Amino acid sequence: MTDAIGGGGPRKVTGRMVLICLVAFFAVVTGVNAIMIAAAVSTFGGLETESAYQAGLAFARDRAAAAAQDSLHWQVKAKVSSVAGATLVEVLANDDADRPLAGLQASARLVHPADKRADRVIVLHEDAPGRFQGRDASLSGQWELIVELSRDRTRLFRSKNRIFLR
Repeated sequence: MTDAIGGGGPRKVTGRMVLICLVAFFAVVTGVNAIMIAAAVSTFGGLETESAYQAGLAFARDRAAAAAQDSLHWQVKAKVSSVAGATLVEVLANDDADRPLAGLQASARLVHPADKRADRVIVLHEDAPGRFQGRDASLSGQWELIVELSRDRTRLFRSKNRIFLR
């Protein structure tokens, strides 16, 4: 009986054919692994926490700072907008009696949620008491806005909000 498609009958499995198939299989697996490793290494933005112990100590400090911040009853509002091809960050800071807070230093960071390499620091300047502004290159996408207010290098206020820029 002959094979209707090939016309020559069933192929014989030889040692050479098994060796070639085995080498080809492992070559494909190795190639795919190499491509995946290269993609993973080139897109990895870095560790968020290098030391769990230090992160725990920082958490305890942050918790105490949050309690001190809450006792101030400050009202801080931040606005991020796109203006003339740039990203504009405006911060208004008032005390519990709705008076502008003067004599503070303000800083803002736009932190990319997935890639530390894309993070941006925005320098804020005080235009008027309690009013800060800063600009950076035009950005789009999802970010975390971190605003910090300090006096004499002591952080008094910190907020972190997820925003979406168009």
